[in-house]
Amino acid sequence: MFKNGTSATYGFLKQSEEQFLCSEPNTTSCGNNFCMVCITKYWDSKDLCLCPLSQENFYRRPKLCVNTTYKEVVENFKRTRDKGKDESPSKPGKVPCDVCTGTKRKALKSCLVCLASYCKTHLEPHQIASPLKRHKLINPVENLVDRICQKHDRLLELFCRTDQTCVCQFCTEADHKTHDTVPIEEE
Repeated sequence: MFKNGTSATYGFLKQSEEQFLCSEPNTTSCGNNFCMVCITKYWDSKDLCLCPLSQENFYRRPKLCVNTTYKEVVENFKRTRDKGKDESPSKPGKVPCDVCTGTKRKALKSCLVCLASYCKTHLEPHQIASPLKRHKLINPVENLVDRICQKHDRLLELFCRTDQTCVCQFCTEADHKTHDTVPIEEE
């Protein structure tokens, strides 16, 4: 339900963006805003027809008017929210962005140089800044620290087909010198 700055559902106050998720806001004669569906459900569940916030009693169910200004605010909020749909929160089985604070967004790429995964917003510097453009980006993977060679402390960029393991460049010049190795992406 809409209420200037907070949302109320059946007398309980909630602080969140939920106030912008209901259908178009309507204003009661006491000046409070509610979506039509929510206020109708509320009134249908009560014996008296009163405002859930101000407790003003209406002798009969009032005719509500759409609050056009508040409706514009709601529509702008929904448009802004929908712009970032490709940056939905990370779900189980999906790689989360390592930079996001709070709700972790789904990572679009992982950087093998930074050893971090990035959502669309946090990936932007890798697409703009010249030094970062040279970094090796791959499809998102979890646990990038596991992509470092324990022996040489270098990035595991190659796959040894002979031993069926990931190796770094130094490994191919020593222990895997005669083995069949290919870039990880190729494998």
